[in-house]
Amino acid sequence: MYKDFDYNQEIDPTGATETQWPSFKNVNENDERNDHFIQRDGKQFAGTHLIIDLWGASKLDDLQVMEQAFREAVIECGATLLHIHMHHFTPNGGISGVAVLAESHISVHTWPERDYAAFDVFMCGDAEPHKATEILRKAFLPSEVSVKEILRGEVHN
Repeated sequence: MYKDFDYNQEIDPTGATETQWPSFKNVNENDERNDHFIQRDGKQFAGTHLIIDLWGASKLDDLQVMEQAFREAVIECGATLLHIHMHHFTPNGGISGVAVLAESHISVHTWPERDYAAFDVFMCGDAEPHKATEILRKAFLPSEVSVKEILRGEVHN
């Protein structure tokens, strides 16, 4: 893990001072890089970006359920929450939202009238974005889940 930081604390970016933002230190102190690029399976990349589609899902118009799912996903993935913003559309009740993370973001756009939700989960460093999939499955009970993985910033030598 990168830091000592209260995962449940949400920072108000309009009034936050520099001392309120999480500080990071390199996990491997012998590594002089500070870019937090990932080395896995012989590949080097900035982070893992998951495109998660939920079909046949429920509660896609429930702001409280959506925010709770975001918060649980952040904790389960080992990420650092900086801010959550959700917008509830009318009349169909769709939600667009984002959780801004120190490690990147989680975002959503829902179409409750079609029982469909499109999530992006992008995380770098030691965070484990794949763990978000099960949190979303439990929160929205989809009949079908599709996950596509993109290694962002993959270094090609």
